[in-house]
Amino acid sequence: MGLKNEAQSGYNTKRFYQEYVSGMSRERFSKELSADTERLKLVYKEAVEDIERQQGQQLPGHVKFLRLFSDLTQRLNPTRRLIFGIGSVSFVAYYLLNFFGILEYFLIGDLLLPFGFLSMFMLLLIELLEKSDVQKEIDLAREIQLSLLPGTSLNKENLEVYSFAHTAKEVGGDYLDVIETDKGTYVVIADVSGKGLSAALYMVRLQALVSMIIEKEEPNPKELFLQLNNYIKSNSKDKTFVTGCVAFFPNDEEHFEYIRAGHNIPIYYNKDRDTTFKLKSNGFALGMTSTKLLDKNMEVKKFHFKPGDSVLFYTDGLNEARNNRGEEYGEERIESLMEIYGSLHAKTIIGKLQSSLEAFIGSVDPLDDVTFTCIHRPSK
Repeated sequence: MGLKNEAQSGYNTKRFYQEYVSGMSRERFSKELSADTERLKLVYKEAVEDIERQQGQQLPGHVKFLRLFSDLTQRLNPTRRLIFGIGSVSFVAYYLLNFFGILEYFLIGDLLLPFGFLSMFMLLLIELLEKSDVQKEIDLAREIQLSLLPGTSLNKENLEVYSFAHTAKEVGGDYLDVIETDKGTYVVIADVSGKGLSAALYMVRLQALVSMIIEKEEPNPKELFLQLNNYIKSNSKDKTFVTGCVAFFPNDEEHFEYIRAGHNIPIYYNKDRDTTFKLKSNGFALGMTSTKLLDKNMEVKKFHFKPGDSVLFYTDGLNEARNNRGEEYGEERIESLMEIYGSLHAKTIIGKLQSSLEAFIGSVDPLDDVTFTCIHRPSK
């Protein structure tokens, strides 16, 4: 029987232990300990090493400790900083008074240790609750972002599109969209500078703008990127830049228009020649220069796209993915896979690429968002 007897699932010591150690493993412990160590190193660098570099001299040990302690406590809000300070003073006072043998002469001496412990315990609980709330918000943001991504696949009579997306953090800055219009299909891939929540929010704004422009004007790829550059450059305080590619596949025509803005060069498989080509074209990343200069330097290209042909777009998270020896996945592997499998269906190509990537990186988590999409024209 697969039914669980809920009447016997009372809460006991064994169940508490199972819940407490849930998710703990040697591999996960090693990764999380390494990540926490890196965070502490970063804090130490900002609080101590950067100051020593600016002053050109080593700081005394006690000054290093005070600067590090101050930097850490400044991350707490004033109320929690006060609780932390009182708790720390209580611990220090208790052990100093006890060391000098005068603890018994103070009326509240015996209360210092439990008071310090309770202060720290309450502070820890509050921080854990806040972190839990923040994590719930991030999880919600992730769900919203994933819901905005296009469907994994698109199958039309003369066009197949299949995609893969993986975020390095809870939310990411890679942007992928497949938009159908009466005239044809747009495929947009982009990578917003940075990672995490800020890049994800910018990506959502970008996606909304792309959808609005295409729905309203159905522009060619160059016109779309010029309008996006106007938007990005309109805020002088905004230092974000975006690399990307846009391809437009007209209905019932055996070609596509393509433009690149500082992004990874797509790989095109030609069935007639049974070989691959890199779709090189000039163009600065969006937000890097004025729209006027971008217009002069951005190059629109048109390529044949006959039955059996395929084209792969991807972000740098794919070719820069590393294994446990620090080796990069590399563009050569991607191109080799396209040479072997480029004549197959888009879903098969993406599946082969995903399997190859997973086998290469093993248990190593990608440091950057990984996104790639394949467009294939099926043979009649």
